[in-house]
Amino acid sequence: MQSRREFHAKLIGSAVTFALIETLWSRDLFAADAKPTIGKWLAELVSMSNDLKGQKLTDLQFQTKMEDLYKRVDLPALCALVKLDEIEKRKLPENGASSIGFDLSKVDGLPASIGFGKQVFGCAKGRSIVPHGHANMCTGFIILKGKWSGKHYDRVETLKDHYVIKPTIDRTFGPGELSTISDHKDNIHWFKAESDSAYIFNVHVIGYDKTIKESSGRLYLDPVGEKLAGGLVKAPKMTSADCHRKYG
Repeated sequence: MQSRREFHAKLIGSAVTFALIETLWSRDLFAADAKPTIGKWLAELVSMSNDLKGQKLTDLQFQTKMEDLYKRVDLPALCALVKLDEIEKRKLPENGASSIGFDLSKVDGLPASIGFGKQVFGCAKGRSIVPHGHANMCTGFIILKGKWSGKHYDRVETLKDHYVIKPTIDRTFGPGELSTISDHKDNIHWFKAESDSAYIFNVHVIGYDKTIKESSGRLYLDPVGEKLAGGLVKAPKMTSADCHRKYG
């Protein structure tokens, strides 16, 4: 028979152990060993991008696979790969976002043609990756550092001087959090820095659907437009200069 003191000691020990396990799970520390190396992670991204361009995946399927892959990223390793510490030494623009490329040629196992574009966007507090959409492009974001207000919309209809859009996402994003876009889901986005500085990792695949004839360049618009029935918004088209003047 256990004494009351022995019983209470074991009970407290079990509670402490359970609390520790719960903390490790909540911080994703147990998952560290399961995360792919950054080289393997990028190789998966290359393979997915090629499958999208080869139409082995639809854009919606690609978004799902990209989101799953992004959730398994080793964020410190990704920050080291893009040399975020060096990027942070650069002065951020007084309007809009900086766009900085990085080199993947020294990553073992990657082909010469990786099949996607990439960059790091950076903004000072209160500055934005201004609201815009794309055509014939799939994109994935991971927050590297800082706090962002992120909004996404579906482009429902394109007319002569405006778009009809539907709000889909409106929330705060922090390090390691992600979002994706395609022509059929969340294809307009707008990120505003809420911390003193904030950085986003971006990958984009252009020209995956030969039936889409629109340019894949940015489609600038004003998402704070006239409200329509059914939660829709009439969003006037804008030039880059006007969009940056109002939202940058």
